[in-house]
Amino acid sequence: MPEYTHVFFDLDGTLTDPGLGITNSVMYALERFGIRTEDRASLYKYIGPPLMDSFRDFNGFSDDDARAAVAAYREYFSVTGLFENEVYPGIPELLGRLKAAGKKLAVATSKPEQFSLRILEHFGLLPFFDLVAGASMDESRAQKWQVIRWAQERFCRPGDRVLMVGDRKHDAEGAARCGLPCLGVLYGYGSREELESAGVCALAATPAEIGRYILGE
Repeated sequence: MPEYTHVFFDLDGTLTDPGLGITNSVMYALERFGIRTEDRASLYKYIGPPLMDSFRDFNGFSDDDARAAVAAYREYFSVTGLFENEVYPGIPELLGRLKAAGKKLAVATSKPEQFSLRILEHFGLLPFFDLVAGASMDESRAQKWQVIRWAQERFCRPGDRVLMVGDRKHDAEGAARCGLPCLGVLYGYGSREELESAGVCALAATPAEIGRYILGE
């Protein structure tokens, strides 16, 4: 296994559990279209993919309706939803170990960059990261591979050995498109089958296992 110099972390489902805030925001947005959802678990599929894609794929929305749904989602999320969130146990300890070992850490998330910065700062995680790369608010940088490529361009030099860490197929597929391996995490919102089918290089059931994999322990 290579000795990684840089580690890119997904945010939702990898560093923090955003289930309550994201599903509340989706419910708020869908109500604008007269759609009411009682089963919160049925909305977990929105965690990970770009929102425009989700509203089109899961609800059959046109581009214009998907754009309006994203705007409504952000009305709720930007005030309340982003803090209806919690850090997974063991994440601060993991990040501290990796920093102490000299690893360069970045966040690469499909969540808009400005929301990601607020969440990381709120939960005390921002000091661990050398870079926070997220989606743009205008959706011009929304796909996971676009965010990962953006992070590479801003943060990496030839010869750096980079690992992506995430919980959904979008992390693995986006990393592969950018020439990077991806470690899949099993405590988030993607299944083992989803991650293995997407071609992850290995799986970790806990933050401690992430650390052991990266540090070669």
